[in-house]
Amino acid sequence: MNKRLKTQWILRFCLLAGALGLAAPAVAQDWPVRPVKVVVGFTPGGPTDLVGRLVAQKLTEQTGKNFYVENVPGAGGNVGAMRVAQSAPDGYTILVTGGNITNNPFLFAHAGYDPIKDFDAVALVAATPVVLAINPTVPAKTVKELVDWIRANPGKESYASPGTGTPPQLVGALFAHSLNLDLVHVPFSGGGTAVEATVGNHTPISFGAMAPAVPLIQAGQLRALAVTGKERSPTLPDIPTMTEAGFPEVEGATWTAIAAPAGTPKDIIAQLNKLIVAGLTDDGIKQKLAAMAYVPIGDTPDECEAFFKSEMDKWGKVIQDAGLKAE
Repeated sequence: MNKRLKTQWILRFCLLAGALGLAAPAVAQDWPVRPVKVVVGFTPGGPTDLVGRLVAQKLTEQTGKNFYVENVPGAGGNVGAMRVAQSAPDGYTILVTGGNITNNPFLFAHAGYDPIKDFDAVALVAATPVVLAINPTVPAKTVKELVDWIRANPGKESYASPGTGTPPQLVGALFAHSLNLDLVHVPFSGGGTAVEATVGNHTPISFGAMAPAVPLIQAGQLRALAVTGKERSPTLPDIPTMTEAGFPEVEGATWTAIAAPAGTPKDIIAQLNKLIVAGLTDDGIKQKLAAMAYVPIGDTPDECEAFFKSEMDKWGKVIQDAGLKAE
């Protein structure tokens, strides 16, 4: 009798375990069944916020569930990132982030999160290069001529950026340190004010965001010498890359990606990735990204995680070499 009862309990346990095993994927397949919070670690109106809102709007259209943006600014994106890292890994809180997620652990003594351990990468959404531009009075028509001019005036010339630790500033630091240039960095409070300082010749060189720089370049108020992406920008197709200009070591971009709390079910990550990648093929999304000088990407979760790791390896060293590393 005891043996029979034991056998029955074992059978019941196996059936229950099997049922639970079959139920888990079904829950993920039904995702989302309620609104999804999309956290942006910056104030409204910036590039990360604008790209994030495009993604959220498209996901809402695709799923019929509300993907709503919640701006959680502070500490260069750290506050928003920590909020998501500490959220339940159930697919109902996701993060829209830029290079801050991989750079801030080097820029801050305590960023409050680990980019790899605390997050599951979902997709790299889009990217835009940094543009190297100068005031038209600078006697340089190429990057090589600019380098020669800086070397002829050590410590006298400066470059503007949207702020310390931003991708344009780090590309500028990479430019200065890899070429051993005595070049002063002048940080500003945003991309617009940074390029305006170069237009006014207060800082004759700019490593800047594409969106505010392009109209000034097209108007002849700035002279673009190169873009720092791996390929030419469709927005400035006549401007060479830094590689084409003879400086392949100076490469970097401003990018936007989606991540979720670590431990989010893999099938939810896969489904979210599939939706994002499909959304990026939409002509309306492409046009809106192009208006901000962004190019859609839409890679896999594994590729996005590998990208995060490569960015940490690259920019961690640049931050340390430039003396920006947190103590």
